[in-house]
Amino acid sequence: MKRVLAVVFLIIILLAVWFLFFKTEKTESITTQKQTTGAPKHSSEFNEKITSMMNAYVEMKNAFVDADTMAIKAKTAQFLASTDSLSLSELHEKDSSLFTAAQQNISDIKANAEPILKESDITEMRHDFSMVSENLYPLLKTIGYEGPKLYWQNCPMAFGDDKPANWLSNTSEILNPYLGKKHPEYKSAMLHCGENMDSLYLK
Repeated sequence: MKRVLAVVFLIIILLAVWFLFFKTEKTESITTQKQTTGAPKHSSEFNEKITSMMNAYVEMKNAFVDADTMAIKAKTAQFLASTDSLSLSELHEKDSSLFTAAQQNISDIKANAEPILKESDITEMRHDFSMVSENLYPLLKTIGYEGPKLYWQNCPMAFGDDKPANWLSNTSEILNPYLGKKHPEYKSAMLHCGENMDSLYLK
């Protein structure tokens, strides 16, 4: 009887050791996989330039929220300068088709941002800002954005009841750059009109 109990006890110990070993090995495998898939795609210099460009964009967006045309022009100029300083050579080395798509996005971004510097009507400025945003979002998706978390936000009535527009923000709180704090009709009543549609960050 004692021998039977000893054999059973030994089998239980072996099963416990096998289970612990297998679980540890599996956990280590999953951890390694996460570290591999979460590895940055771009150099730190490239990501810093993208983050700098997005910081300038967010400041421009905030100027639209405040409906401050002088600040809008100043922040737009800073945004354009940060866009000009962005080098895509790293993308070209990795994938020429990716480089071409990103280059076209940047060209469209600049083509829509530059008129803001010359305009006096804030509604026209906002239309151009909307197009900057519409080209900036796919640029970030194309290159595989790896910076601080951003939110893709939407207002369903930015330019009227059935004319929506989008923008990017560094906070999930809705601060609407199209209706803002000093809208001629709504004043600040529609400042928080909108919703989060997507988020971008290094996963």
